[in-house]
Amino acid sequence: MPFKDILTVVDLAGSQAAAKYALELGRHFDAHVTGLAIAFEPVVPAFAAAPMPVDYLEAAHEQAVNAAKDCQKQFDELARLAGTKSESRIAEILTGGPLAGVMQHCRPTDLVVIGQVNPDSPEPMRELLIETVLFESGVPVLLIPYIGVKDYQPKHVLVGWDGSSTATKAIHAALPILERADKVTVLVIQKNEPSDGQPGADIATYLARHNMDVTIDVVTNPQTAIADTVLNYVSDNGNDLVVMGGYGHSRMREFLFGGATREILSSMTVPVLMAH
Repeated sequence: MPFKDILTVVDLAGSQAAAKYALELGRHFDAHVTGLAIAFEPVVPAFAAAPMPVDYLEAAHEQAVNAAKDCQKQFDELARLAGTKSESRIAEILTGGPLAGVMQHCRPTDLVVIGQVNPDSPEPMRELLIETVLFESGVPVLLIPYIGVKDYQPKHVLVGWDGSSTATKAIHAALPILERADKVTVLVIQKNEPSDGQPGADIATYLARHNMDVTIDVVTNPQTAIADTVLNYVSDNGNDLVVMGGYGHSRMREFLFGGATREILSSMTVPVLMAH
């Protein structure tokens, strides 16, 4: 089914790369896009020698809300220019606290679009927010590079495949985009010698039955780390979207290929769609 409801987390600074991508995606699929601006409430240290002045707390709260309102206005203007059906909201959360107030907005939607951590303009809790949305919302997540993208309609998509349920969920979540791509490449990374038969053949056949132009590429015993192998492949082949499954346990977050999560998220130059 095509996307009909998309939520994007609006950046507190920068060029709003994620919001722009979400709005173009919404326009492309005639979907409704919700922009969620987050107001980060200040933390009151429990070990403070004296209670924090009330006027200080009120001023800090007002500053956080006003910053979120400014971002909300930016989103509303971008939506107006894009001509996309939209609305905007503000979620107030305690800095460093639980993200339940954000999750309640993320769960009743088809896709959450959020920006990559921007080292030049870091935002509170962005890395934790990405992980929490991916692993606790139950909704696929589309991560957008902070540098932005040139083309909002992916034409050459890379699908990471290892036969797992998480990779399968990511592919199903991405079907509306995959069906409109010109080419889909199924990438299989094997650390050992190739197994009998053609790795990735089953999923390639499935995608081909959705009228996709599908090819399979198998990389055996890569000479670099898995994350670098994927990133180098994208750079060498001009892919404009990566579709991958994600899984995690306790506090460790890992991609389907292994512990490459943070390496890819920190170095990605194209959007990455993940599902858990």
